[in-house]
Amino acid sequence: MKQIGLISDTHIPARAKAIPGKVFDIFRDVSLIIHAGDLTRLSVIEELKQMAPVLAVHGNMDTRAVKKRMPLVNSIDVYDWKIGVTHSLSFFFRSNRFSDTIEKRGFHVFVSGHIHKPSLKYKNGMLLINPGSPTNPIPPFLTKPSVALLKIRKKEIEPEIIEL
Repeated sequence: MKQIGLISDTHIPARAKAIPGKVFDIFRDVSLIIHAGDLTRLSVIEELKQMAPVLAVHGNMDTRAVKKRMPLVNSIDVYDWKIGVTHSLSFFFRSNRFSDTIEKRGFHVFVSGHIHKPSLKYKNGMLLINPGSPTNPIPPFLTKPSVALLKIRKKEIEPEIIEL
């Protein structure tokens, strides 16, 4: 089994000074971290890399330096599972590009961020997961800070949203 940590919308240092310590506890045994954008500074990637390799994309609030280094869409294969990530799925839904860009590429899991609210649902057999934000949940009175884990086995994927 492999575990992948999912995180998004950290907004460091604009909305938080640092990644909350609980994130490091939750990601202690992961073999990969996927960041779904709005990290704001590249130092966030460097900090996460101290725990595991990081696959990331840029978000709408990221600096030019982040946007130059991080793509809009990224992906990785784990066992025979294809996992994709982008910051905002709304771009794909609004432009009717969801099926062209995501479904036709054969993703089994697609990770996104942007809404600062955790979400886990299935569309045409594909897992769509948003880990929420560990630093800036929206709305804060209804949503708690969160991240997510994917527990991946050769025959199954078990997603879990974790409130901090």
